[in-house]
Amino acid sequence: MPEHEAEGTLASPAREVGDFLRRRREQIAQRWADEPLFRTVFTVSRDEAVEAGKALVDALAQVADAERVEDPDAAGFTMIREQLARMGASRSRAGLTTAQVSTELDSLRSPVENLLAGDLPDAPAGHLLACTSTLTVLLGTLRVVVMQTALSEGQALIDRQRLQLLEVATPVIKLWDGIVAVPLIGTLDSARSQVVMETLLESVVEQHARFAILDITGVPTVDSLVAQHLMKTVAAARLMGAECIVSGIRPAIAQTMVHLGLDLGAVVTRAGLADALAYALHKLGADIVNAPSHGAGTR
Repeated sequence: MPEHEAEGTLASPAREVGDFLRRRREQIAQRWADEPLFRTVFTVSRDEAVEAGKALVDALAQVADAERVEDPDAAGFTMIREQLARMGASRSRAGLTTAQVSTELDSLRSPVENLLAGDLPDAPAGHLLACTSTLTVLLGTLRVVVMQTALSEGQALIDRQRLQLLEVATPVIKLWDGIVAVPLIGTLDSARSQVVMETLLESVVEQHARFAILDITGVPTVDSLVAQHLMKTVAAARLMGAECIVSGIRPAIAQTMVHLGLDLGAVVTRAGLADALAYALHKLGADIVNAPSHGAGTR
């Protein structure tokens, strides 16, 4: 009686799948190299696609050996997450949706299942079915890992772009020697308020500014936390040796600050950016003088 027919000597389906993956590593990698997912990602040479396939097979075999075929956090998957992220990102850049990438991953299953059936021709039907089911679950978990990795990479990209947008939306303008200004437009939240503080303080140092103007004319309203952030920005600028002027405070924002009981005694405020600039120039000894008006007939 062949060894695999003796019920007591049969390996667990997961370990059987792990052994199979190692035995057929080269063949699986060769077949995967011709699938759209590998062929379109690894375009330099087919050998590159084959090597990537081998690395993936090795990882799957390790997961199967550990009998954690349903666990996306299995150690074997950790080794290839970077490769999977690169593959997923490449297909996304090509215009594929997450569902389409998942379909391409599913196409890897058929070549492996066909090899498995041919590798265990004399195995009991129940054991072969169990091994096939285990392989299907393992490859399904691989799809989950790829989707998780793609989502994580996507969220990281969104976070980086959001920070870049916050920085772009918070320009620091040099109005005069020793005077910088931050004209704020749109909604202020805690994250943006933090960027405002950091950007303004860095500019104070770089420009050797004596006056920093925070113009919030374009900010419709702020919550209590953001109002406190603004006050902290004023205090931080003062510690850096610059006087901070807040201009363009709307009535709703003024009421919020009053209701919060914030100490505005040491804060210089002006109605608008022009008034704030005039104040700073006066302090620097550079008053603005209007040009004399000439007659209408003068050319």
